[in-house]
Amino acid sequence: MSSKTTNSNIIKKEAQRLGFLSCGISKAEFLEEEAPRLEKWLNKKMHGEMGYMANHFDKRLDPRLLVDGAKSVISLLLNYYPEEQQTSETYKISKYAYGQDYHHVIKSKLKQLQEFIFKEIGEVNGRAFVDSAPVLDKAWAAKSGLGWIGKNSNLLTQQVGSFYFIAELIVDLELDCDIPVTDHCGTCTACIDACPTSAIVEPYVVDGSKCISYLTIELKNELPTSFQGKLDDWAFGCDVCQDVCPWNRFSKPHQEPLFNPHPDLLEMTKNDWEEITEDVFKKVFRKSAVKRTKFSGLKRNIDFLK
Repeated sequence: MSSKTTNSNIIKKEAQRLGFLSCGISKAEFLEEEAPRLEKWLNKKMHGEMGYMANHFDKRLDPRLLVDGAKSVISLLLNYYPEEQQTSETYKISKYAYGQDYHHVIKSKLKQLQEFIFKEIGEVNGRAFVDSAPVLDKAWAAKSGLGWIGKNSNLLTQQVGSFYFIAELIVDLELDCDIPVTDHCGTCTACIDACPTSAIVEPYVVDGSKCISYLTIELKNELPTSFQGKLDDWAFGCDVCQDVCPWNRFSKPHQEPLFNPHPDLLEMTKNDWEEITEDVFKKVFRKSAVKRTKFSGLKRNIDFLK
């Protein structure tokens, strides 16, 4: 067995021990297929006010510009599907924000994986990425055989659906690469049909500026009146295109205590949301990704939904 294979195997085994759902590897190279797609998407202004999406165009497409001498991209999935969920009679937040902010939870695991590689394999240089730098994480995960990019533009996996976070380690170590899987969306259009704002403008293309997640999190200005009555009671993010995806019937509850919701969250009624104070906001969402909207942003969203 070559050292490339041995190293790949021990990295995957450690990733599993750290609680990652799966781990796949691809060669660090220019993303040829994604380049024209990203350019077209940006030219059509589908990124709305997310100006950062247009920055570092070259770095988004070539990991070797992010890590000197990069040879491999290690992609990792971490499950966040909750055992208990909010009731359907309340204002909703995306399941990924139920527990503690995923950036901190995953960064800690990635750091441990990096330390393990350093200790077991040697002086390997690299960087860890969790949704925080110009990295096309879904494209890398798909290249690494962890799933395919579905019609809702999320990464989908036959065995586990799509309720997981994606993270990467880009390293200057040559490893065995995994083979991409085929697309299994078939003729299904469940996500397209269910999207409350018609943000999935065609299969595999999401107009970010129409997406409820964008409107309730990224958009800093007032919500456009054209979306009045269309946000389906989502106060932070949106899970509709994932909830209706047939592959998510295979989702299993996560095993990460830090992703468990604050007990008060699941009991909050519409009235509780409408009367939420800054103190309650800080108590329930102290460590959650919901902090990104700030109290004022969440209030704006709830007022819009009333």
